[in-house]
Amino acid sequence: MVSEQRAESTPTRRRGAALEKAITDAAWEILVEQGYGGFTFEAVAARAGTSKPVLYRRWPQCEDLLLASLTRHWRPLDIPDTGSLRQDALTLLRTINAERDRTVILMRIQLADYFRETGTSFNDLRDRLLPADRTPPFERLVDRAVERGELADAPRSARTVNLPFDLVRHDMLMRMGAVPDETIVEIVDAVWLPLLGLPPHDAQPED
Repeated sequence: MVSEQRAESTPTRRRGAALEKAITDAAWEILVEQGYGGFTFEAVAARAGTSKPVLYRRWPQCEDLLLASLTRHWRPLDIPDTGSLRQDALTLLRTINAERDRTVILMRIQLADYFRETGTSFNDLRDRLLPADRTPPFERLVDRAVERGELADAPRSARTVNLPFDLVRHDMLMRMGAVPDETIVEIVDAVWLPLLGLPPHDAQPED
């Protein structure tokens, strides 16, 4: 009986992917609650119920663990393919607005000390979190529009191509939350499409 009780009270030893998930989940919780200032190996190990050497073996530097945790929680977006650049852009921005508003705000505020310490920016971090072979979402939308013949095959700066996300992100940070849908439509119709060389879209009621 005693041995059975002891077995029931002994935690299961975690290994491999299960252990790494527990650690990166704990790291994310620490980041959300305490920001980068409280993001230490000691705090993460305590929250995950493990030891600092276990963390050091997998992530030699605190930044390595930070990036591992952010990568797990910064899920790549599904890129829409509706056959229309306008609808693709609206769909993608609405997805970002619905799924990323809290994360964007969290990363900007809770990682302010990280950006100051490393001399990097939100854009630098986002580029590090994307897979090396992954084309940024709005670049893929523009590439598809060129392939369809919807857009002319002309040089375009990264700033121009990615402007919709930058503008929506700016509004998220100013509002500290999701932006109104009419703002998303205005960004695409009145700003981005004309900038790409397409005629302004006459807004029509949408289903």
